[in-house]
Amino acid sequence: QVQLVESGGGLVQSGGTLRLSCAASGSIGRLVGMGWFRQAPGKQRELVAIITNSGITSYADSVKGRFTISRDNALNTVYLQMNSLKPEDTAVYYCKLSRLGSPPDYWGQGTQVTVSS
Repeated sequence: QVQLVESGGGLVQSGGTLRLSCAASGSIGRLVGMGWFRQAPGKQRELVAIITNSGITSYADSVKGRFTISRDNALNTVYLQMNSLKPEDTAVYYCKLSRLGSPPDYWGQGTQVTVSS
């Protein structure tokens, strides 16, 4: 079993910054990667950023140049640094861990990010 604990969400003004953290614990096994997804009201959950076990990163076009994903392997923690936040970034942000095993994916409980205009 794997547990994911997210933190760092909140309310911020447009142009502000937030840093999300997601700490993984438990029987992770062989890690494939970790990532952040978000879901706004009435919309589908979408990919924000991912980082593979080898450190390769990928971002949604809407956040490129503003968000940075990083990982502390020793702490099994992934971070999402969010700069120049916009009202359209408002959503519940979810951490996802992917591994070799069953089940292959775990999700965090979600953390609310609200950007006011």
